[in-house]
Amino acid sequence: MFESHHLRKPTGKSAFSGLGAGEPGNSGQESYVFPMVLGDMKGTTNSLTHTAAAMMPSPIFIWRFQVTLFLVWGFSCCKTMMVWLWGVCLWVFSQSTISYVKIFDIDQNHLAHREIWKCSTWLTIIVPTSMTAYLYLYSHGEVSLAASQPVILYIAFALVLVFPFDIFYLSSRYFFLKTLWRIAFPLQPISFPDFFLADILTSMAKVFSDLERSVCRMLHNQVATIAWFEADSICGSHSVAIPLMLVIPYIWRLMQCLRQYKDTKEKTTLFNALKYSTAVPVIFLSALKYHVLPDRWTYVYHPLWLISSFVNSLYSFYWDVTRDWDLSVFTRIFKFNKPTWWSDLLYGQKWVYYWVIGSNLILRCTWTYKLSAHLRHNYLTVFTITALEMLRRFQWIFFLVENEWNKISKSSIQLPMTDIPNEDEKLVDSSDHTV
Repeated sequence: MFESHHLRKPTGKSAFSGLGAGEPGNSGQESYVFPMVLGDMKGTTNSLTHTAAAMMPSPIFIWRFQVTLFLVWGFSCCKTMMVWLWGVCLWVFSQSTISYVKIFDIDQNHLAHREIWKCSTWLTIIVPTSMTAYLYLYSHGEVSLAASQPVILYIAFALVLVFPFDIFYLSSRYFFLKTLWRIAFPLQPISFPDFFLADILTSMAKVFSDLERSVCRMLHNQVATIAWFEADSICGSHSVAIPLMLVIPYIWRLMQCLRQYKDTKEKTTLFNALKYSTAVPVIFLSALKYHVLPDRWTYVYHPLWLISSFVNSLYSFYWDVTRDWDLSVFTRIFKFNKPTWWSDLLYGQKWVYYWVIGSNLILRCTWTYKLSAHLRHNYLTVFTITALEMLRRFQWIFFLVENEWNKISKSSIQLPMTDIPNEDEKLVDSSDHTV
């Protein structure tokens, strides 16, 4: 199968020729493409006549490639991970004395944690199954069929999301798509769900970039090929599309802040807009590494990138602690209607303060790493930081929602706590939904 034209460069040379062990590729999360382990090659390099044999991959090479690919995608991608974590958030909200239904202004048909976990379970089954089919077909030389697997998967997800008939939680899908539209085009006053989802999308900026890389490969027939090894190709790691996709969620959030200032005239919204604008130089200065001379990068743009990264990290951390959260009544969200040992461990405990503030500071700094295109070839580090950012955003959600409830309480808009129906009464049973 290694003699297939799918495994050759456009120049017609062997697919594995000219690739060094330190050759940077693209991110390990990009569709079905993951960097191969460029080692354990058979043959000898003593003679140019034996180059082809020397570069032929060994069974150990193939095994490492398949295992690495499966471990990353088998555990589930970051999108699926975020769905699982959102289900956990909804479960905590339903147990808490805080009414998240009122905060998000959602009706009785909203999805409960059970439905969210059902969706995430299906995702966790479907994605590894599709990946296993890809590995099986690829290892048996069916390159074209293997290349069709990610295409089918992406199209299926898109069709389910926009399916117009009343199946698979139509009202929730409509609410989600409507919120995305309001985020992309903030032509109306910004609601809590609007900026809440937009903030989560900033944590998934790398996912946006990976999605674009994956679609690019599908459109240019680079799935199940090694064309992605060529960093300067149209879908390579030096593409200008990477920083453009990374910056989109921050531009959306910036525009929301400006819209809020137009509606409220509150100066704090301008400072919030400034926070999101500090991510822009981090992203584009990093991308300049591939488009300027090495000396200019080392002595001019790299120091500027470090400074902008430092400013963005500290500014974002400061805003989390002083604006998004309310430290005066921390961890009230873990005061459950029916206390358990788990809620007692978290509710009113000082160690939660130290953990959340300390971990948020560290992960705010490391997240800058993911916004930097010139660091994308450090695959394991990039994947680890992506997962950690999902966990940081996960804990951030609890205290943002708690702070919003405190604001509602202080303004006396909320119903008396005794009048708030139990969440189990408000949520539609999962049997009422058609899948």
